[in-house]
Amino acid sequence: MANHKSAEKRARQTIVKTERNRFYKTRIKNVTKAVITAIEAADKDAASTAMKTANKYLHHCVSKGILKKGTAARKVSRLQTAVNAI
Repeated sequence: MANHKSAEKRARQTIVKTERNRFYKTRIKNVTKAVITAIEAADKDAASTAMKTANKYLHHCVSKGILKKGTAARKVSRLQTAVNAI
């Protein structure tokens, strides 16, 4: 346990940030999974709609500092390539 006032504050902040990051990471997985499910079903319209949502959300996470720019670009690129292959 923290012994100093500043260390106690850092511990509180870590808890808040961990919860926030968990929310974003889970949402990233769900958005990505929606695209993959549509791809597996070979539904071009659903896949492109889900891809649009995923692209927007992944880049939103970059602006929030959850993902790095290259990571989001790589995920979007791989998903888009799979959507285009349908």
